[in-house]
Amino acid sequence: MQIPLFPLHTVLCPGIALPLHIFEPRYRLMVERCVEREAPFGIVLIREGREVGGDEVAIAGVGTFAEIRQAGRYPDGRYDLLVVGTGRFAIQDVEAALEPWLVANVLPLDDEVGRQERAMRLASRTMRRFVGYLQLLQPMDGETADDIDVRIEVETEPEGEDAEDVGRPGGRGGSIGSPGAGDLEASTEEEARAASLDETARRLVIPDDPTTLSYLLSGIIQVDSLQRQVLLEADTTEERLAALDAVLDRELWLLRRRLRQYSPDVTHTAVRRN
Repeated sequence: MQIPLFPLHTVLCPGIALPLHIFEPRYRLMVERCVEREAPFGIVLIREGREVGGDEVAIAGVGTFAEIRQAGRYPDGRYDLLVVGTGRFAIQDVEAALEPWLVANVLPLDDEVGRQERAMRLASRTMRRFVGYLQLLQPMDGETADDIDVRIEVETEPEGEDAEDVGRPGGRGGSIGSPGAGDLEASTEEEARAASLDETARRLVIPDDPTTLSYLLSGIIQVDSLQRQVLLEADTTEERLAALDAVLDRELWLLRRRLRQYSPDVTHTAVRRN
C-alpha cells in the first residue's frame, strides 16, 4: 500500500483528532489530491530535521493513517484540516523522488491484544489512575495555569448516547469531559473544579475495548513525542497499557510532590473510534 507522508514533530494515535494548518505549497497539493480522492495520508514523527523546507528528515518507522474529516481552504491555497487517526502502519520503504513530498510503501498493522485477561485488568487500573492524574493536574492555591481545551466524545451511563463534553479546568493538561457550569453549585472556584472532576469520574465509562482505551490515553497524557511514539509502537495492547500504567505511576508521584511542570500539547482533540 502506498501513501503520502506528512512528517511532524508530533505523534498521532488512532482515535485521536488533530487540527492542522497546511501552508507549504507541496503539502497544499498533497492535501488537495487527498481531498479529491477521499484518501488518507500518513503522519509520522520526525526524529531529526525540520517540518518545513527542503531539509532531509529522519522519521519513525511506525506512523498513523490520517483521515481528513474536515477541510477548509483559503483563497491563497492554504488549508485548515481536522484529521483523525484511523490505524497504524509500518513503513517498508520511502520514495523521495516520486512527488514533492515523501511517499511510502506501508504495511497496515493489526492491533493484537496480548493476554486478554491481563489487558482488561490493566485497562481498569490505568483508567482509575488517569482520573487521579487529571485531578492532580489542577493548579493549587497560588498557582496559575492557562486554560486547556481538550474535547472527547464519551458515553454517559444513563442513556448510553454519545455526548461531547468540553473540559476547561484551567490545569496544566487536558480533561475528559466536564459538566456545564449550571451543574455546579460549589461556592468557590476551587470547589467548582473539584466538583467538576468528581462528576467527570462518575460519568466516565471505560471502553469495552482495551485497545481503544490504550490509544485514547496514549494520545491525551502529557508526555514528550518520543515517549508517545513508544506507546504507539507497542506490539500489543497489553504492552501499551503496561507502559501507560508505569508512566501514570511516575507522573502521579511527581504531581503529588508538585515536581513536574507541563507544557501541554493542546493541539490534540480526542474522539471516539468507530
